[in-house]
Amino acid sequence: MIKVSKTAKTKISQLMTEGGFDVNDDYVRVGVKSGGCSGLSYELDFDNNKGESDKLFEDNDVKIIIDKKSFLYLIGTTLEYSGGLNGKGFIFNNPNANRTCGCGESFSL
Repeated sequence: MIKVSKTAKTKISQLMTEGGFDVNDDYVRVGVKSGGCSGLSYELDFDNNKGESDKLFEDNDVKIIIDKKSFLYLIGTTLEYSGGLNGKGFIFNNPNANRTCGCGESFSL
């Protein structure tokens, strides 16, 4: 399961609306790909199509879809958003990550 913080929900709603997506009908696609300084990096995008192999979660009125492969790496993750002075952006608080890079965009198990 993936959790979505209140601050992340607010920013997701804003970005989806600006991008022509509807937070009530469309999805946030979260995934993992090879790359980054720690070996794996996070992906986040908006999508209006759910594939047959996608897992669907809903938290805080946000619909999240994850492909089966990425799901194994993201179980228990909380998606947060920081708008502070130390940098703006989405943060993946992943309990499965053994090591993360300084920018927080990649991790290893």
